[in-house]
Amino acid sequence: MAALDRANSDIVLIVDDVPENLSVLHDALDESGFTVLVATNGDTALARARQSLPDIILLDAMMPGMDGFEVSRRLKADFSTRHIPIIFMTGLTETEHIVAAFDAGGTDYVAKPVRTGEVIARITTHLQSARQMKQARSALDAFGQATLSIHPGNHRITWQTPLARRLLREHFATHLSEDDNTAPPALLDWIAATRARRATGQADSTPLVLAHGGKRLILTPHEETPDGEWLLVLREESDTASIDALIAAFRLTMREAEVLHWVTKGKTNKDIGDILGTSPRTVHKHLEHVFEKLGVETRTAAANLALGKLQRGQAEG
Repeated sequence: MAALDRANSDIVLIVDDVPENLSVLHDALDESGFTVLVATNGDTALARARQSLPDIILLDAMMPGMDGFEVSRRLKADFSTRHIPIIFMTGLTETEHIVAAFDAGGTDYVAKPVRTGEVIARITTHLQSARQMKQARSALDAFGQATLSIHPGNHRITWQTPLARRLLREHFATHLSEDDNTAPPALLDWIAATRARRATGQADSTPLVLAHGGKRLILTPHEETPDGEWLLVLREESDTASIDALIAAFRLTMREAEVLHWVTKGKTNKDIGDILGTSPRTVHKHLEHVFEKLGVETRTAAANLALGKLQRGQAEG
């Protein structure tokens, strides 16, 4: 196969077992400036998609042998092709077939007989959305952010940065499938609850906090994309990391930093004494030294200053 010109043309793969349909769509898309590839069955479609990595796929739902729903499921299960938007072409407009298309990973659908103008308009819209998502993901990859996207409809992680992959493996090792593709149930349940609250008009961005081995994984939701994907930002915290950061930021002793750390968690002097195995009076003396080094007079001011420093450090990191 000749090299594809990705710089000057978007690549569309059309999958349909009817030659007449392929011909009409091929000519219309070619005239609109797209590079067009074709496949007449599921096996060829999978091979061509993996080899050429098209920018978008037009997929016939009903084909002999492997139907479009199975083709879509296999493409979405493959790390190299899962990001490609899929527009189903179907003469089946009953609700269950439309739902099946989206459950199989479809981005959109058009009814047969297709209208080429509508198809081109939908392709253009989804390509623009995919291009913006790709740019955002590339930037996140470059800056080492822990970010991932999940499609709740098919329970799959559709994309993740290397750091997000590492954090998921550490915190969900027993819940991830072998292909590292299925979203852990805890994340799906949380997304469903967040979506339900937003549906009632609540601007809910409550993070999910999971404790594991002395560390906390904090996942914050962003807006749901038009394609139904959820973008999540992950951040890992640990008591040790926070204490070390406070020591470096304010030149505290280890015990002073431990006291300040628990103050930021809203603990009383008695609580802190129980945690550290010392008396409330000793905690109070350490806290006096903390106030002096931070230049504040109250525990609220000390907590706010410490939290601000820690949050800035996380943003810079």
